[in-house]
Amino acid sequence: MKSAAVVNYAPEKGSVEIREIERPEIGDDDVLLEVANVGVCGSDLHQWTADHSWPVNYPVVLGHEFGGNIYAVGKNVKGWKEGDRVVSETAAIIDQNNPMTRQGLYNLDPTRKGFGYGVNGAMTRFVSVPSRILHKVPDALPFEQACLTEPCCVAYSAVVSNSHIKPGDRVIVLGPGTIGILCAAMAALCGADVAIVGLEADRGRLAIAEQYGVTGIVGNAREWAFERDGLGADCIIDAAGASATLKLALEWVRPNGHISKVGWGPQPLGFNLDPLVQKNVTLQGSFSHNWPIWERVIALLSSGKLDVKPIIGGVWPITEWREAFEKMHHGDVVKSVLRPV
Repeated sequence: MKSAAVVNYAPEKGSVEIREIERPEIGDDDVLLEVANVGVCGSDLHQWTADHSWPVNYPVVLGHEFGGNIYAVGKNVKGWKEGDRVVSETAAIIDQNNPMTRQGLYNLDPTRKGFGYGVNGAMTRFVSVPSRILHKVPDALPFEQACLTEPCCVAYSAVVSNSHIKPGDRVIVLGPGTIGILCAAMAALCGADVAIVGLEADRGRLAIAEQYGVTGIVGNAREWAFERDGLGADCIIDAAGASATLKLALEWVRPNGHISKVGWGPQPLGFNLDPLVQKNVTLQGSFSHNWPIWERVIALLSSGKLDVKPIIGGVWPITEWREAFEKMHHGDVVKSVLRPV
């Protein structure tokens, strides 16, 4: 049985197309997942435009934000059955003996390979998934929302696990993309006073972000950062896809403050890091997520405390992937969602 798939087939710009692929075989510890919906991530766009900074195993089916129903289970799989509604984490291949994995931090295993770049992802009808990274999706949570568990987990990791934001903190988020908006929403859930910063072209995205009770700012957020006591914001979440925003973060963060960098930026910095030292600032990288984060985020989505509907700009069939990609790439929508055909 063959299915349509969105395949990134080469490192050159624009090397993405629809191909017919065979239904994957599964191992004894895997499930075959029939995909219901898959979100388009900024990393999918970066591979399409060939400005990414990570190795890709070409050709590869894109897509790592996904959920669906279990179609078949391997002979060693326990606790799951055909028809179960699930979402999957992204760590498709890990080394069980790696010291990070043994600590439960398998997301930081240097040998880790994820869906959509290291192994075939979910922009197709069927995907093989290790049963160890499945999570149950309640019946009341639609898959077009549940498939966004993954970016919500990225935000939770950056804001809660890695930044330790407290009620009353003043937090600035740089970059109103999917991750930035979700980081702003998560910080607001933590009780922080939040501003999210973008460019003139981001006004539409900033308006969406404001639905989460945060302040949208075009351009310079210095006044907002310093208005409480003249020292700056308690925490800056850098969710922009450019290295230069770290310079703004260092300018706007208060002494002894915290910067959490979650946005990828392959460019050299090109500026002085002395303010990091002078202000005694903590600079924290934030990458991926693990099992307990997924369980907490699914609970937030299921309860309605975290609502992803405002960021979903539309659902497209996989055969119309290009329109879905372009809508995100040009900033017409925050998040595009695909469905198999």
